[in-house]
Amino acid sequence: MPKKSSPTHPDFVVKRSSAGLGLFAGIAFENEDFIIQYKGEKITHDEADRRGGKYLFTLNEKWVVDGKDRANTARYINHSCDPNIEAIIEDDKKIIFQAIRSIEPGEELTFDYGKEYVEDIIAKAGCKCAPCLRKKK
Repeated sequence: MPKKSSPTHPDFVVKRSSAGLGLFAGIAFENEDFIIQYKGEKITHDEADRRGGKYLFTLNEKWVVDGKDRANTARYINHSCDPNIEAIIEDDKKIIFQAIRSIEPGEELTFDYGKEYVEDIIAKAGCKCAPCLRKKK
C-alpha cells in the first residue's frame, strides 16, 4: 500500500503497521507537543452500545465520541504497550493526543488503549503492537 499523507493533516502518513492501518509521524515531535484531536459525533453511552464499533472513545460518564468517519485522522492511532503519545480529555469536551517523548519522522504514533479494552478486545487475538511482537520472536 503506498504511503499517503492525510489531506487534513499533512504532518501524518496513514500506512500499514503491525496491527493494520496506522498513523505515522510525518515530522518530528517533542515531548508534550500537541499531536492531533480525536474527532467525531458525540453520542450517549446507550447509543454507543447500540451502534457498536471500534472507533468509540469515552469522553466522560455521559458522552462517547464516535470517530468512525475517515476524516478523523486520529482513528488510525493504534494501541501499544509502550506508547509514544497519550490521550488527554480537556474539560470533558474534547480528546487530544500529546507526545510523551520525542517522536521521529516515520515513527508510528501509538497510545495505550487501557486495561479494559486490552483485556476485552486485544488479548483475545493477542497484542500486535511492535513491542509485543518483538517479545514473541
